[in-house]
Amino acid sequence: MDLIAGERDRERLADLAVGKARAKVPALIEALDENFTTHHAFMVRHYLDEIDRWKTLIAGFDERITALLGEQERDLELLDTIPGLGRTAAQIVLAETGGNMGQFPTAQNLASWIGVCPGQNESTGVNKSGRTRPGNSHLKRLLGVAAMATIRNKDTYLAVFFRRLKARRGGKRALVAVMHKITIAIWYVLHDHVPYRELGTDYFAQRDPERAMHRMIKEANSLGLTIRFDPIPAG
Repeated sequence: MDLIAGERDRERLADLAVGKARAKVPALIEALDENFTTHHAFMVRHYLDEIDRWKTLIAGFDERITALLGEQERDLELLDTIPGLGRTAAQIVLAETGGNMGQFPTAQNLASWIGVCPGQNESTGVNKSGRTRPGNSHLKRLLGVAAMATIRNKDTYLAVFFRRLKARRGGKRALVAVMHKITIAIWYVLHDHVPYRELGTDYFAQRDPERAMHRMIKEANSLGLTIRFDPIPAG
């Protein structure tokens, strides 16, 4: 702000640095080569004013959205329990769907409406690509961001699901499948009015222990090792 106000002394401007930038004061003095003109100051002031204007506009819309969704606060809280969805994403879901799942007889109907049903581009059982059909572009984009955020947290069911499917079908198809899973969760959360239930990273092993053991044996054998499974004594 001092620069915009007309201060041109390089030492004084560099001395305004705070935190770790203090160690770079000599370099800052060199960088302030006096080429910042009054026209530059005018343009920077203009851009800062424009940023402030947009901040005010956004704040106004945020207040309006909060007012319109005031009666759906419980739905917002429930949606916020789904991995990858935050408060803003939950608001978008309600804005696009209305929050009433009565218009979608099943969770698959919602997924089809959004356009995130894996395997829609199939012919005689062969999946031609990982593309999905056109649907609600706003929600599809939101679900893509949510899926990317979810798979970064490795200690969740969806992250394990993604890694397992990626190994067989590739990253793009696996990501669409995660988007589909999140959509199914959205439907059940809003339809049954219950929070999301995390299945855990051991869900697949618990569901099919023999398959899990076979996978571990296969991985051990690839390393030249063998495994013997013995039951843990009770108590």
